[in-house]
Amino acid sequence: MAEKKVSGKRRKKAEPVSRGLTPAQVSPESRPAEVSRLAQRVEQDGGAVIASYRDPLGGAWQLVVVLPIERVAPTPFQRDVSAAHLERLAKRIEELGRFLDPIIAVRREDGTYWTPNGNHRLHAMRLLGAKAITALLVPEERMAYQILALNTEKAHNLREKALEVIRMERELARVDPGPERDYASMFEEPVLLTLGLCYEQNGRFAGGVYQPVLKRIEDFLAARLPEALEARADRARRLAELDQAVTAAVAALKARGFESPYLKNFVVARVNPLRFQSEKRADWDATIDKMLASAKRFDASKIDAGQVARSGGAPAED
Repeated sequence: MAEKKVSGKRRKKAEPVSRGLTPAQVSPESRPAEVSRLAQRVEQDGGAVIASYRDPLGGAWQLVVVLPIERVAPTPFQRDVSAAHLERLAKRIEELGRFLDPIIAVRREDGTYWTPNGNHRLHAMRLLGAKAITALLVPEERMAYQILALNTEKAHNLREKALEVIRMERELARVDPGPERDYASMFEEPVLLTLGLCYEQNGRFAGGVYQPVLKRIEDFLAARLPEALEARADRARRLAELDQAVTAAVAALKARGFESPYLKNFVVARVNPLRFQSEKRADWDATIDKMLASAKRFDASKIDAGQVARSGGAPAED
């Protein structure tokens, strides 16, 4: 029997207790001058420094602080608060009578603090009338833009993630407008940037339906962020045009009596010129041009029920 091949590159397993610092190393007697200055600023801002320590994995310095709650705000590019999640969280915190999960925060030059991870906890504490909130303070302000890596408080769906990423790109275009591709680790996937603009224009946009083809044609752009945002806006407009044509095709299928949550998926798959191609990458404009032309030519009279039934896939989000 042939040996089964394993696809993909496996992560090399780390040797047990082979990495990072020991407990004795995380809290040395002295700390760097910049960390001491940060501690002084926290106290000047009306906060209290509980401890300073080195992260046991990477050795970076951090502070445990208690901050005046009015000085703390979420990063401006985060998703909106979920009312249901906020209510549940506030209830659990009140039942415990303790706040046991500090937010992550960075200090800004004006003496305010941003939390890229802890928005729901912050709002829950405000809802409960708290005067202060415990935070893990990271010295590097840039960490505020690592939101997708940090924000694990409530699982993102595609829409939430895309909206966060495009808001973050817009903020970075204002404060640090480098080439878009230099921020790849922050944005995670180029697809999210284009879809974020689509969701801003239409909150019910079926991004999940278009995501598979977009993953094969999207790349991070070499242009600086302000110019990249213009290019993304043009792509979002093109996708909206394509979605209108796909929606019209879906309406034609429904007029013939087809009722399925997969109709939009079916139409997009039918007009996708890459579905039978083995190449991994394709040109953005050429692909969308072909899809738009095919969607406008879509003939519902040539479709039978068996073809739709075999399409499967997740239902369109709208």
